[in-house]
Amino acid sequence: MLFKLSFKNMKKCFKDYAIYFITLILGVAIFYMFNSLDSQEAMLEVSSSTKEMIKLMINMLGMVSVFIAVILGLLIVYANRFLINRRKKEFGIYMTLGMGKRDISKILLFETIFIGIISLIIGLVLGVFGSQLMSILVAKLFEADMSNFEFVFSQSACIKTCVYFAIMYLAVVFFNSFTVSRYKLINLLNDAKKNEQIKMKNPVMCIIVFILSCLGLSYAYWIVTKGIYKLHGVNETTFYIGIAVIIGVITTILIFWSISGLILKLVQSRKSIYLKGTNMFVLRQLHNKINTTVISVSVICLMLFMTITALSSSLALKNSMQKDIEKLTPVDINLYKTANLDKSAESITYSEEIKKDSKMPISYTLKENGFDMNLLKDIIEVPIYELSDLTWEKTLGSAAIDIKKEFPMMNLTTPEMIIKLSDYNKIAKLYDNKEYTLNDNEYLIIANYESIAGMRNKGLQANTVININDSEYKPKYQKCEDSFIEISTSKTNVGIIVVPDSANLNIDNQKLWLLAANYNAKTKEEKDKIEDIFSNNESVLNQRLHEAKNSLNSDTKIKMFESSVGLSTIVVFIAIYLGIIFLIVSCAVLALKQLTESSDNKQRYIILRKIGCDEKMINSALFKQIAIFFILPLILAIIHSIFGIQFALSIFDTLVSKKQLIPSVIMTVIVMGLVYGCYFLATYIGSKNIIKDYD
Repeated sequence: MLFKLSFKNMKKCFKDYAIYFITLILGVAIFYMFNSLDSQEAMLEVSSSTKEMIKLMINMLGMVSVFIAVILGLLIVYANRFLINRRKKEFGIYMTLGMGKRDISKILLFETIFIGIISLIIGLVLGVFGSQLMSILVAKLFEADMSNFEFVFSQSACIKTCVYFAIMYLAVVFFNSFTVSRYKLINLLNDAKKNEQIKMKNPVMCIIVFILSCLGLSYAYWIVTKGIYKLHGVNETTFYIGIAVIIGVITTILIFWSISGLILKLVQSRKSIYLKGTNMFVLRQLHNKINTTVISVSVICLMLFMTITALSSSLALKNSMQKDIEKLTPVDINLYKTANLDKSAESITYSEEIKKDSKMPISYTLKENGFDMNLLKDIIEVPIYELSDLTWEKTLGSAAIDIKKEFPMMNLTTPEMIIKLSDYNKIAKLYDNKEYTLNDNEYLIIANYESIAGMRNKGLQANTVININDSEYKPKYQKCEDSFIEISTSKTNVGIIVVPDSANLNIDNQKLWLLAANYNAKTKEEKDKIEDIFSNNESVLNQRLHEAKNSLNSDTKIKMFESSVGLSTIVVFIAIYLGIIFLIVSCAVLALKQLTESSDNKQRYIILRKIGCDEKMINSALFKQIAIFFILPLILAIIHSIFGIQFALSIFDTLVSKKQLIPSVIMTVIVMGLVYGCYFLATYIGSKNIIKDYD
């Protein structure tokens, strides 16, 4: 009998709380999809470094899944609490008919098992098909060969999903048993007759708390956007960021605590609005909801904030890195070699061969160690100079004092890197960058690291004169020129001084040799073979260089592209995983809370009908309540996100372009609009059906 009763109750609950079941199904499907990526990994033909990146991503997603499981578990327990509270009268009738608390617990146990099995089966089916699309996406992002791709069912992901959700449902069973054990028959039967105690807050106190909260929130925003944390060391930085986070959480709670009473009082002062239609009823209902759900609404707001920030920042990061990598890697390889041995290392005795090799170009070192130079084309090799007495502080001139005050952690005693004009123009021509001309007494600075270039511009605008071996040079331009000489995955060139060819620089001033070239190959396979010579530590060239104790470093386009794609893809996948779960959980809690409120407030809607309100007015009142309840946490989350995204951009300022932020934000708005809008409409339709039960 209990089994049959549980089955009927489940069917009834599914009708009223379809949103809950759909959320569980989506949770299972998403959990399986992100944990099944390893099923296709062996079939994707990628390089060893890319394969390592994919493994790293899978491992990180596995760790994130533990956190996701906790979030989903809390959602299930929280939602189940709403469902049980709605059925207090039903349980009271059961107990009146002679059913014990243990039997009621058994009914809930059977219902939980039914819900769990159905959710798992449907969710796993959707997840299996969705995981194939996810695997295709991973292959496309990592540019993998999909010739061996096939439909795969991940047994490990299935087991992991079942185990995690079984633990969640087990927690629900214990929660239900504990809740039922505390029920008293008299309270169950009279629960529906109890009126909620409405505590009107002091409007003056609400205004004071709201203003103080806004001021505190503004201070937190100032910390993360003005970069006060950058003025200090690591420990102080952690302290200031921690302070901003704590202030943000506390003020968010206080804003929601004060806003319900504040809105009610403000609207009450405008009688024409307050007494119009059902506005009085709507505002009272809204006041009660926010008043009793301050913590839950605050948590939802913070989760929405993390969703918007994570999705927007991660998508902007990926778009920026994809766009920059093409522009910043115009050649296949850069090779570097120390041109002047470290004289400060007095304990090291250099052989004559090493001393000779350090003064010779990179091409000499390659030939001496058996490399076929015909494998490279478009070869440009230039020396880079460094003077110990020409530091950043000297280049910044009078601006150095202000920069020291603003950024006390910066080391301005670092020697500048110098390149002659003709050497730079050779590289610029190969890279398809702008070429320059200089008079014999002029210099310019190339830099593409935006924030550092801004500092250097202060020195250039002050017309700082620099001295190179007793010759003075003045700046040709009042700002840094956007350029580079070394390939990179992002704009990290902090500045290189370009001087005329007539500058008195000799071999003793030479710091590095730089060689830029392309692979003399037409196909990807041929390029990979040449790439392997430089990137594989076991290659003949690298073995000979190691034996000869020659220091020759390399950066390659292929290696940089793989690392860039790998990093951005890992960040995007984790952000999407967390973002979607946070968004679904937030929407589900809002929806379930509103559905429960609609069920509890049926009697109030009956009264509205009795005093003459038609269905149009009642539905309008319901729509306004749900809309405001959904919009309030979203508005504050959007405000948080504006500053949160700025903070993320300041952290990844060399990787993320502000130009790529707008399309990323648009994409985030579309995704959130679809999910949030669907939950809102489903909640409104479900609530409308609930209050129609009494006609």
